[in-house]
Amino acid sequence: MNYRHSFHAGNFADVLKHVTLLGLIDAMQRKDKGFLLLDTHAGRGGYLLESSEAQRTGECEGGVCRVVDLRPPEQQPKRQQLSPAPLLRSYVDAVRTFNVATHGDASALRAYPGSPLLAARTLRPQDRLIACELQPTEHKALGEALGPFANARAELRDGYAAVKALMPPVERRALILIDPPFEAQEAEFDAILASVRDALQRLPSAVIAVWFPIKRRAGVQRFLRRAADQPATSVLLAELLVRPDDSPLRMNGSGMLLINPPWQFDQQLAQVMPQLRSLMGENEPTSDLRWLKQAD
Repeated sequence: MNYRHSFHAGNFADVLKHVTLLGLIDAMQRKDKGFLLLDTHAGRGGYLLESSEAQRTGECEGGVCRVVDLRPPEQQPKRQQLSPAPLLRSYVDAVRTFNVATHGDASALRAYPGSPLLAARTLRPQDRLIACELQPTEHKALGEALGPFANARAELRDGYAAVKALMPPVERRALILIDPPFEAQEAEFDAILASVRDALQRLPSAVIAVWFPIKRRAGVQRFLRRAADQPATSVLLAELLVRPDDSPLRMNGSGMLLINPPWQFDQQLAQVMPQLRSLMGENEPTSDLRWLKQAD
């Protein structure tokens, strides 16, 4: 694969994904018993927003830079001055804390934490993180980034295979993040659904979060219909489109498919989705939050 997330770090899709991930971790931690967090496509851990790759695309300008605005309140657009929903507040705090920890600077947004670093910083002693990455250079960087966290480790392995190998975990509780690069969208959807089935066969109560891009709506619709047929108790969909869904040549939006989401998590997302739409939308932004399958 030649996908490099350093070109896209902190874009609007990352914001939706990481707001959701932090909320799921918080919900899992409402129980004292520990859990395994499996990140199937982890990347390198952290990204410099000042790097040549990030600067070349400028995608963070339409994402995290609109949400984590470090300017004084009087200099911020009115849309920035809303009272953030709890999920959004947690995300903003996590990104700010990461910047202080890595650069000692609370006044500038210079770095962005990927999923494994966001997760590792939230783990309790009884929780574990296994972050899978197949690209050797990215895996090496990931291992170094996770070095300070005793209950987090990077593995050089295929994330889909890891689902088969690691489910069920000894904790009998799991949160699985499936976030592939989607270089071949239709083939990736097939692999995702196969992995979801594997996970649910081994641990029916597993909470699974799947990120996906929205380019070709027809392909997404087929994926969602098949996802609703998975042997799960409930399936929740959250989509954010920052521009009209009318171009197959770029990512107009992204979604999170949540299998067995925690109790009342839909209500938390209902608070934050309009705020994300307002903060990051360009032209006619929309969002969608609905159950594809709901427990009786």
